[in-house]
Amino acid sequence: RPAPLLLPAPRADAAAALPGQKPGAMIGIARDITERKQTEEELKKRTAQLEEANRELEAFSYSVSHDLQTPLRAINGFTAMILKKQGDAFDEDTRSKFNVIRENTRRMGQLIEDLLNLSRIGRKAIDFVKLDMADLVREVWKEVQHSNQERAMTLNIRNMPAASGDRAFIHEVYVNLIGNAVKFTKYCAAAQIEAGGYTDGNENVYYIRDNGEGFDMAYYENLFSAFQRLHSPQDYEGTGIGLTIVQRIIHKHGGRVWAEGKQGKGATFYFSLPGVSSELHI
Repeated sequence: RPAPLLLPAPRADAAAALPGQKPGAMIGIARDITERKQTEEELKKRTAQLEEANRELEAFSYSVSHDLQTPLRAINGFTAMILKKQGDAFDEDTRSKFNVIRENTRRMGQLIEDLLNLSRIGRKAIDFVKLDMADLVREVWKEVQHSNQERAMTLNIRNMPAASGDRAFIHEVYVNLIGNAVKFTKYCAAAQIEAGGYTDGNENVYYIRDNGEGFDMAYYENLFSAFQRLHSPQDYEGTGIGLTIVQRIIHKHGGRVWAEGKQGKGATFYFSLPGVSSELHI
């Protein structure tokens, strides 16, 4: 009798192959799926680590900033008392040095307050409501005018569609943007500021434009970074955190922030917000 024909045992990957599917292709698909799952798991892990690091950083920033306020208040208070009681006995140089101390504690206090505001943004949930953007601008403008009564300033409000957002947060955005426009027009004979907005697809875009100092677009990358200043603090006071706060708030709303400017020719700052959603039932 002829010897039985011995056939090789089927490979596991071949048995799993679909009809008409080459075994090697199935191995490649399985490997691709496995690698994709591993990548997704790694991404989730890194995202969780980043969120935890951000929470710790915000808590640390809040704690340090809060604890620094007490000694600063003491320094400012005691120097004021000394000047009031004994200032007449000091020479001009001594009084000048005391005033430098007080001015620096004031600036440090403002920096701490800005850091606290920055840390609060990450902890506070957004309460989405319908926003009358023109009304918000008028409200902030009244506050700014009260603090700059000696300035010649005009505000022109263009069309501003309603938006969805947190009123307190967006109020803070306009405090910083309009405040910047006023600050960087202080050397103009008359500050001309414009606020407006328009609809672009499923989002609304808003802007604040001024005829002030402007900025060099070559340094645009530093514009929204904390503590990065494009102008001398001797010419324009500030802590360098205002635009970082604006960006953090708008990103928290799911929007974008950008700017255009030219040295000596003014600047325009833009931000986007969701349009009014039917989910707001308004």
